[in-house]
Amino acid sequence: MNAAAGQRNSLTDVPGLLVGHHHELDPAATLSTGAATGCTVVRAPGGAVAAVDVRGGGPGTRETDLLDPRNTVRQVDAILLTGGSAYGLAAADGVMRWLEEHGDGIALDPADASRVVPIVPAAVIFDLPVGAWGIRPTAEFGYRAADAAAEDFARGSVGAGVGARAGSIKGGVGTASVVLGAGAAAGITVAALIVANPVGSVFDPRTGLPWGSGTDGPGYFGLRPPTPEQIAAADALPVKGTVLNTTIGVVATDAALDPAGCQRMAATAHDGLARAIRPAHSPLDGDTLFALATGTAESAATVALPPAFPPDLLVLDEVCTAAAVCVERAIVDAIRSAHAVAGIPAYHDLFPG
Repeated sequence: MNAAAGQRNSLTDVPGLLVGHHHELDPAATLSTGAATGCTVVRAPGGAVAAVDVRGGGPGTRETDLLDPRNTVRQVDAILLTGGSAYGLAAADGVMRWLEEHGDGIALDPADASRVVPIVPAAVIFDLPVGAWGIRPTAEFGYRAADAAAEDFARGSVGAGVGARAGSIKGGVGTASVVLGAGAAAGITVAALIVANPVGSVFDPRTGLPWGSGTDGPGYFGLRPPTPEQIAAADALPVKGTVLNTTIGVVATDAALDPAGCQRMAATAHDGLARAIRPAHSPLDGDTLFALATGTAESAATVALPPAFPPDLLVLDEVCTAAAVCVERAIVDAIRSAHAVAGIPAYHDLFPG
């Protein structure tokens, strides 16, 4: 793939997208006490075309049926990624409240611009075993995360990633972007933001290197092989205390995709998840990826194709390939950026340097 990372190497390299977090984290949190949860909001001021692909057998979601390309609404105003399992979906109410106060949403009364209905699809991770069971994101979490949305945002054990686990180590929020080079999609940006909370492994037990470094190679991430002693210590860690597994996120592009194109991008992006997590998409997880297209990039030159194919097919193909790579890189970013919470060690604790 002919592509380089964007300016921030983050989801907000796609023009028009903003990301905000809100969380509560007690420094003394354990696996049963203290606050250790939060949410992350991706805002798309003015709206973005959207779709979703749910692969896990136990998803916790909101407004995903609306994103079926056969249905009427074509744009969303924000995406919520949250902890708290099904309880955490309440945070979407706060995101909607913030958007309504700022006039963002579907305008339903030509005589009164304040009468809008914001569209906020959402997905959750199961982080309830980290920290106190009864502390989970509320509407106020969602409101504050929407209010905090900006181009620059933190990664790692923040927002929806505060209580995330990645197998035996700390999970978190990660992000990555690429700007496509020569080809039908030259100049188009593709990016991903992922909340990594899998029960599956995120690193190879034989080498200690992240599974997600396989496509680009460890050198791309500045990684060096761990020592045999470090690998043995990491392999001896117990896996998380539940079989519930969820990795959720958003892939986005500034290409002008329709809902069907967005759905194809979301589907292909799951390839990156499967490369970086083993196993993925189990019957008990809720792996869910949303796709956004802002359409702000200039249209690339189309290539003559048979009439049976859409004229932007090659653009879509390159965007989909890039989306999978961005997801893979974002998962590596999530575990490398995370810090220990509630006694769950981070990757850099196990493999210093």
